[in-house]
Amino acid sequence: MSSNSQDGFEAAETMAFKAEKLAQTGLFKGMHKGMTIFSSLMVLLFVAFTGSNTDLAGKVFGSVRAWIEVTFGWYYMVTIVFLIVVCTFIVFSRFGSVRLGDDDSRPDFSNFAWFSMLFSAGIGIGILFFGVAEPIFYLDNSGAFGYPNNPYADLDGAEAIGYDRAVDALKVTFFHWGFHGWAVYVIVGMSLAYFAYRRKLPLALRSALYPFIGDRIYGPIGHAVDIFGVLGCVFGVATSLGLGVSQMSVGLERLVGISSGTFTQITLIALITLVSVLSALSGVGKGIRIISQWNIIVSVVVVALFLFAGPTSWVLGLFGIAVADYLASFIQMGLWFPEEEGPAKWQNGWTVFYWGWWIAWAPFVGVFIARISRGRTLREFVIGVLLVPTTIIFIWLGIFGGTALYQELTASTGVGTAGLIDLVNAWNLPEALFASADGIFGVGALGWIVSAMMVFLLMSWFVTSSDSGIVVLTTILSLGNEEPPKTFRVFWGVVIGLVAAALLVAGGLSALQTANIAAALPLSLVIIVMTLGVLKSLFNEVSGLGTGGKSDTPFVKD
Repeated sequence: MSSNSQDGFEAAETMAFKAEKLAQTGLFKGMHKGMTIFSSLMVLLFVAFTGSNTDLAGKVFGSVRAWIEVTFGWYYMVTIVFLIVVCTFIVFSRFGSVRLGDDDSRPDFSNFAWFSMLFSAGIGIGILFFGVAEPIFYLDNSGAFGYPNNPYADLDGAEAIGYDRAVDALKVTFFHWGFHGWAVYVIVGMSLAYFAYRRKLPLALRSALYPFIGDRIYGPIGHAVDIFGVLGCVFGVATSLGLGVSQMSVGLERLVGISSGTFTQITLIALITLVSVLSALSGVGKGIRIISQWNIIVSVVVVALFLFAGPTSWVLGLFGIAVADYLASFIQMGLWFPEEEGPAKWQNGWTVFYWGWWIAWAPFVGVFIARISRGRTLREFVIGVLLVPTTIIFIWLGIFGGTALYQELTASTGVGTAGLIDLVNAWNLPEALFASADGIFGVGALGWIVSAMMVFLLMSWFVTSSDSGIVVLTTILSLGNEEPPKTFRVFWGVVIGLVAAALLVAGGLSALQTANIAAALPLSLVIIVMTLGVLKSLFNEVSGLGTGGKSDTPFVKD
């Protein structure tokens, strides 16, 4: 039998096997009925527990998270570095020319559309929420939270607030948003795309386990892994929506005088949910792609305004030095294990927290990145996902964070008195971005326009994260159907909005965020297995092709 005929037979066999697992009629037609019902019940129970007693939930999840950070912080650090090593190996190995699909396949999307969706879905409101606040926190030296604000700066001798400490503040921010985090997305997305498009398995987390458990991915083990991914997607997107509307409401209060209270935030959740569902219904190639591209266009305008209306040469100089310092030390930073109590607390509260957050989001972002990357080579995929969004993020953080750092260093009333440090110490992070914009554009017409564009970005970036999340979790629950039933796209879009609204009213968003980070520990084990699985399959594929033999997995050309 020819290899093409064999591939066609195996793909048809897989689709038939998958179809047996999906409901063929009734309410759940096109979905895996058991996983859909169980996931819905788990979401309901979690929200009921968290919302009914937020204090207890916060203590439980907080204790679990604290134990994980103290006990497994080193494990998170080593795991992320291991993933970077694997990414580097793929780029420079013979595997880099393997395509995510058949050998003659080509990308579904242009580079611009692909990069836009990578960036918008992978980051969203995060860099708007923390883009000013995080560098400012690292610039401060008050230790207001019970540990050093920036132990890296302290080790470098930059203990006083000044230019050297500003460089370290930006460098540490780059560290938390750079190669380490994106390596997680690369590995998960690459594994899923490889098994879905080259091995013809479902576009779901379970498929990456095929090299180890074979057809048992369609049984309880596969169900458990996929359900875990679905819950992480729902709670991750809901958490971001709850946090994002707090910043949006602050912006709207500045723009039109609307109160930034709970009613406004609930209204924003309803509006964003509606737009997200409509976008998800239109599909990846339409709504998500168009909104993602507009995100990039408006972002470029806002970044340009901040850069050229602010201290341009100073910010560019700081940016260059901080990037160079980051590139020279990011490997060392990724393997730093402080022994002193203060720096160790800082690392658990920031670096380990970030690594857990990247891991918790990896199933959602990984499935979406895989969905939009069919036809690309592994080398193109790794370089694109690892370098392009990171470069854009660094430019954004360098300009926004650098401007805020300049404002604190040159405040007319003295260094560190511009008010941004006070906002961050009060944990009023939503206000910090707009306060920094006021320092450049004032409160006149131009300031209003810039604030309006930032509110638009907050909303549009979240819409791209939300509609991507809807597509991802319905794809998982339909065992890889890239056009899942529209009824369930609406259902899960509404569920995400209701979870965010319910926990916002009950005050349980912080508990949900903490629970998400705690869930990263078992997810990290799944990601390691996925990594080993795709490496095993690649070695088998190349050795099989080179010797004329056949791989031990059934979906390889012989």
